[in-house]
Order: sequence, then C-alpha cells, then structure tokens
Amino acid sequence: MKHWRIEDVPWDRFDPSKVDPSVIPLVKAAAMVERNGVDYGAYLDGVFADDPDFKAAAARWAIEEVQHGDALGQWAMLADPTWDYAAAFARYRAGYRIQVDATSSIRGSRTGELIARCIVETGTSSYYTALAEATAEPVLASICRQIAADEFRHFKLFYDHMHRYLARENISLPRRLRIAASRAGESEDDELAFAYHCGNNPANSPYNHDRCIAAYMSQAMRFYRLGHMQRVIGMMFKTVGLPPRGHLSNLSAHMLWHLIQYRQRRYASRSDMALAA
Repeated sequence: MKHWRIEDVPWDRFDPSKVDPSVIPLVKAAAMVERNGVDYGAYLDGVFADDPDFKAAAARWAIEEVQHGDALGQWAMLADPTWDYAAAFARYRAGYRIQVDATSSIRGSRTGELIARCIVETGTSSYYTALAEATAEPVLASICRQIAADEFRHFKLFYDHMHRYLARENISLPRRLRIAASRAGESEDDELAFAYHCGNNPANSPYNHDRCIAAYMSQAMRFYRLGHMQRVIGMMFKTVGLPPRGHLSNLSAHMLWHLIQYRQRRYASRSDMALAA
C-alpha cells in the first residue's frame, strides 16, 4: 500500500513566483530516473525469482518509484508548461535500458544486490531531503518530503532483506565496502546523465555524457549540507556493518562534505566551459 497518492499533493498551492529556474532541469531528470522503477522491479523479480516475500516487497517498491516520477513530472510541467513529460520519458526508455531478464545479480550475490539497493536509497533519501529544505516552492517541497520518507522506508526494506541474505552468504566486510563504494560511484553513469539529456535537450540534439552530468551535478550538489553528509555516511556505514555513529563516521562525513564542495566547483567550471564552447 502506498503511503501517499499523487492526488494528496497540494497542487493548488503551486507558486510560480517561488520556483528556482535552476531546479527545473534537475526535477525533469529525476522524474525520468524514478519513473524507470518498472525496469528495476522486473530486474529484481528475476534475481530473486524463488523468494516470494522479497518479490512482493520489490513489486510494491517499484509502484512507489513510478509514483515518484509521475509526481515530479507533473510538477515540472507546472513549472515549465512547454515540457512534455510523457514524450521525454519515451525518449529515455528508448535510449536507456537495463537488463530486465537477468537471473542473477550483477553484484555477484543477492547480498551484494541488496547492499547496492541500500546505497541507492541512501543517496535518494538524502537528495530529496536536501532539495525539500532548499526550495521555497511549497508543492515541490511537499513532494520531495514525501519521496524522501519513502526512500528511507525503502532503505529499511532492502537493509532488512540484506541481513537475511548476509546470514546465508557471509560476505566479508572488505567485499561489502567494495560493493557499496562501487555503487556510489555509479551516480555519474549514463542513467542520470541521459535522463538529464532527455528531460532538457531537444529531441534531435546529440547526447553528450560529460556535458549533461556536469550540468546536473553542478546544480544538484549545491543543496547538500554537512548534516546531509552525516546522514549519508551513517546509513552507508550501517549497510556495510560499521558503527553508524562515532569518530570514524563523523570524520568520514566531514571528508565527504569537503569532497562534495570541491566536486561541485569542478562540475560548475566544466559546465561553464561547455556553455561557452
């Protein structure tokens, strides 16, 4: 059962005067990625084919992911009435597909798959929290708060099942760390960059990964604060089996915060150079 419905969003409170134009391209890209939850649901269904409890939970998860995309897409069409969410998503689906017929995890084990899913939910819950706190537009803030709460529940869903499989597969801490770090690094792959392209560039324009990821990251990273990084590190540490609080966690959060600030500046510089070219 969904925890909220699109009909529950206070659409009548939409205030165009409070829309930050730089946020609209980010929301368009996020709508693409979230709406693609159907493919990930199909992928998980194959990987966990003999686990009916997890399959049922993953099916509900996919439905909620699709709702996230539709809510963000509807907001983006309010903010930019010229934008066609359905057409943009059709372009995205035509150009970016995952292996939905897989029968084993690309992470090497079911525990690894669930670790990767926890890392994704860690990133999305922190991002939507940051965006909700940064935006002055009340409808977008409401949507982002609802999505962030969903993503945190999704983290717990995958975390609980991950522990169930960890007891069987007994993956070492170093391997868990490698899986988590690998999945965190995939935030810059084509999934997000191509979503930005389809959401914001003309249909006949060529896709440029570096330009799109720089445009997205240079804006999205602006919203993060130290508190968000502390939450990210705490959730990541919990996933791999390290203490989520303490000196190591606090030090790691500060290091990640400085890294995010540095990379935001680098992406902004790359984006500016691309625009000037």
